[in-house]
Amino acid sequence: MTFKTLDDLNDIAGKRVLVRVDLNVPVSDGKVTDATRIERVAPTILELSDKGAKVILLAHFGRPKGEVVADMSLRTIAPAVEAVLDRRVHFASDCIGDVAKSAIDALQNGDILLLENTRFHKGEEKNTPEFTAALAANGDIYVNDAFSAAHRAHASTEGLAHHLPAYAGRTMQAELEALEKGLGNPTRPVVAIVGGAKVSTKIDLLQNLVKKVDALVIGGGMANTFLAAQGINVGKSLCEHDLAETARTIMAEAEKAGCAIVLPVDGVVAREFKANAANETVAVSAIRADAMMLDVGPKSVEKVNDWISKAATLVWNGPLGAFEIEPFDKATVSAAKHAAAQTVAGKLVSVAGGGDTVAAVNHAGVGDEFTYVSTAGGAFLEWMEGKPLPGVDILSGAK
Repeated sequence: MTFKTLDDLNDIAGKRVLVRVDLNVPVSDGKVTDATRIERVAPTILELSDKGAKVILLAHFGRPKGEVVADMSLRTIAPAVEAVLDRRVHFASDCIGDVAKSAIDALQNGDILLLENTRFHKGEEKNTPEFTAALAANGDIYVNDAFSAAHRAHASTEGLAHHLPAYAGRTMQAELEALEKGLGNPTRPVVAIVGGAKVSTKIDLLQNLVKKVDALVIGGGMANTFLAAQGINVGKSLCEHDLAETARTIMAEAEKAGCAIVLPVDGVVAREFKANAANETVAVSAIRADAMMLDVGPKSVEKVNDWISKAATLVWNGPLGAFEIEPFDKATVSAAKHAAAQTVAGKLVSVAGGGDTVAAVNHAGVGDEFTYVSTAGGAFLEWMEGKPLPGVDILSGAK
């Protein structure tokens, strides 16, 4: 994959640079409660500002569906952006038209302007020529630094690249380089860990991975479906019994592709789903009818860690157990710490992503020790599924 980055941008002082960022952050009582996504795009914004560009930020917030919704105004986010950047951030109450033009015309070199929620216009999600042209009229250069929205062919994520010279911002660049190392052109052996509750939400992912990785570790509630498909009684464990045939098909595809499927051999079971519930560790073949598996057991963790030790590349999406409640976080924490140690030792390229996965590796205290942890959510998952990402394809010339 080839794409232009900020390294290819020269003499941009005074140029109007439209920067698509992800400011869709959690807010409570009018205050941003997690500024991670703002922190991720700060390097791009500051680099452009320091080079004298007029930095014009495009973003969405919530799902207003083409209507102006007061509590989805980016005006709420502006103070948090200022705090992270430690720079003044101007605000315009529209992203197109006279309001936007006036605010842009007033900018000095190096100034930063946040335009109102692009999704207040129906043309954003529909990527209409009229709206895209109106956005493009505000800039000379387009920089996309919102990988998390790259799976959508919206005006501000894909359409603008047809009108203006397009570049990847630093976060987009880091994400794409990490993903290339993860599955695009990885060093082998490649091991994938896929966990979470349901097979039904990750069928495409599993079918894509078995063709690309050397071993696929399946954990979480998903593992129960695969165990049940092999005739194992998983008791009251979360399980999609109706997907038994799908699970068997995926296992057959994996065998054909030479991909090892790694399932739990033991599990930590309890009779109720709550923190510190009475529990015991049993072989998966010994789960009682009134019990549910809430974490994989120590023998299973040993298997997972052995595969991580063999791997040169690890791609991780989804926890191994109910990591959000103790003591059912032990397997996920153990595997995450082992992957981090291998990464720090220079033996492993580790790429993790997806909401629960980010929370899990951070819960283990090793998020900073992975090669890359993606906060992109849906875009990360669609990349793992092998689906096209319009916002990425347009940057690499695959129009």
